Amino acid sequence: MGVIEFRFAVGDLARMSFAYSPLQEVVYSLRAWRDPARYPHQRPWLRRLGPAFRRQDTELLTALVAPRLWVPDFLTPRPDRTRPTLAAQLETLRRTPPQVLAPEITAAYGPDPLPPVLRTGLTDPERLLDRIVGALDTYGHACLAPDWWPRVHAVLEADLAHRGKVLAEEGAGGLFASLDPRLTWNGDVLTLVKKVDRHPWPEADIRIGGRGLVLVPTLFAQGAHTMIDPALPPLLSYPARGRATISETPPPASDASLIRLLGAARARILRLLAEPASTTELAHRLGVTPGAVSQHLSILYDAGLLTRTRSGRSVRYVRSELGERLAA
Repeated sequence: MGVIEFRFAVGDLARMSFAYSPLQEVVYSLRAWRDPARYPHQRPWLRRLGPAFRRQDTELLTALVAPRLWVPDFLTPRPDRTRPTLAAQLETLRRTPPQVLAPEITAAYGPDPLPPVLRTGLTDPERLLDRIVGALDTYGHACLAPDWWPRVHAVLEADLAHRGKVLAEEGAGGLFASLDPRLTWNGDVLTLVKKVDRHPWPEADIRIGGRGLVLVPTLFAQGAHTMIDPALPPLLSYPARGRATISETPPPASDASLIRLLGAARARILRLLAEPASTTELAHRLGVTPGAVSQHLSILYDAGLLTRTRSGRSVRYVRSELGERLAA
């Protein structure tokens, strides 16, 4: 079995943080084009986005994912803040030293041969890097930004809120166990045991050493994993909670009594708020404007059916005890 150990020194646990990465999701989404069967929740999106994707630089984009679905480390730099923008991360990617492209692409491909677009491109790595940044930028804005990313963003925001609650209530042991059952924590060392398969992950002994471990949720992982190169700043990606909802359509408000009492729109919102969500997240899930959702939330809150808490710059709503009883 492959074993990856993250070794914590005094103070390292306090410097651990959460973040999501728009660039990581853009890059990892290419895995779904490579192997759709692994990502059943993304299939409706793949069918919908197929025509737009085929207009992209598909030769290069699909080559960025190796046959074993690994991607070069430089494509997914560690987020430098909790909620970075795609534009800022693309600028970080653009500043990648060109000399790292060849070893990191080779490491991702392992025993598999490089496709011609990469083999030829690496003769001029600076030009290849510029083409990669341009292709990812265009793909992200043309295919993902209009509809797909808002749904993903809502899932990632909800995951961060949930993990923070787990950490506060259950401590580090409960948090790590919730990320992946293969993770174990003994108070000093976080161990990830990976089964040996066709594509074994290299063993690693990673010392946090004051650098901080960043935990990053993703919709494109079946288990926790880290960077290929263990010398890079510590990062652990894990499967985002609620990723199955990415393919959902807004649930129907089917309870006739609840609809007669609240109206269809407010009944649907109350049903959705079994888990905390912001106005923007609800608007994306319902396909309406944030302003319309905000009016309904105010009425439900004033009626005592919701509670609200501030998370960063957003306000998150959830059903109150009265709201729970009414929804039931």
